[in-house]
Amino acid sequence: MLNENKQQEPVLNLPPVVFGTSSLGNLYLAIDYNVKREVVKACVDSSKPVAFFDTAGKYGAGLALESLGKCLADLKVDPQQVVISNKLGWYRTPLLTPEPTFEPGIWKDIEHDAVQMISYDGILKCFEQGNELLGHYKAQMVSVHDPDEYLIASEGEEDYKERYQQILDAYMALAELKSAGLVSSIGVGAKDWKIIQAIAADVDLDWVMIANSLTIKSHPPDLIAFIKELDQKNIKVINSAIFNGGFLTGGDFYNYQPVDGNSLTGKALLEWRDKFYQVCKTFEVLPAEACFSFSAGFPGVKSIALNTTRPEKVAVNAALAQKEIPAGFWQEMKTQGLIEFL
Repeated sequence: MLNENKQQEPVLNLPPVVFGTSSLGNLYLAIDYNVKREVVKACVDSSKPVAFFDTAGKYGAGLALESLGKCLADLKVDPQQVVISNKLGWYRTPLLTPEPTFEPGIWKDIEHDAVQMISYDGILKCFEQGNELLGHYKAQMVSVHDPDEYLIASEGEEDYKERYQQILDAYMALAELKSAGLVSSIGVGAKDWKIIQAIAADVDLDWVMIANSLTIKSHPPDLIAFIKELDQKNIKVINSAIFNGGFLTGGDFYNYQPVDGNSLTGKALLEWRDKFYQVCKTFEVLPAEACFSFSAGFPGVKSIALNTTRPEKVAVNAALAQKEIPAGFWQEMKTQGLIEFL
């Protein structure tokens, strides 16, 4: 394993809510800077004494990093009161085409492009650029961004092996940053939790971020077993995308794909949601409250990552961690076959 002789480090204390920043990178919608600043202010105000932010060079080709740093500076937030997790692997470049090439149609009104850099040298460049964009603030938590997508793009078995080795090389670089005291912890974030499982077997990790995988709608037993293993190894879990891309709270996309009500899959999803909403109504529980409580209720899950474009929603999101859900709600969900266990 990499970094087998790592020294004992301080315990990573994660809060119940980590604030995502993709909206600061103009995900789906260009947001005025003043609104972004109010969102960041609300996050800081809702998480005394320390606010945790999750960001990435991929978000708006570095715009989220840049906006977060500027907002914090304008608000005069003490760097000691902020912990920033930067998911590395995308490097800002000049925009030479009408649309960004890395994710066209996703990021609105951005002025740069981005290229993927997952290698020993590439990840260090991403780390350095990320801190430059953050200005007075630095990333303390670092990871490789979407290694599952990097591997999916492989052209054959040999290419897959080469890409996986590049991921391991990137983690070697991150381990050196940690050994030098430049970062406090190393993690991994991916939508395919089985790739996280593979990396966790080869790399010493402090935390993992699982996306779209452990929700009230989708919670496979083998994933739950894996999270239990992580907990036994004291590897913290941050659970993100707990609303399955907004679908569970009323959106039209499930895991970022449009739901077609005329297809068998779409009909099944909508039927499940209708039944879920009815149980919520019966027990006077908001869907978001149920989603949060379920997704945070597994041993080892220390934080839920939440994102919003609306300042007034930040305190509402933070309060989700305090909501007690009646036992009868879960029993009814189980009875109706909406969840697999209590």
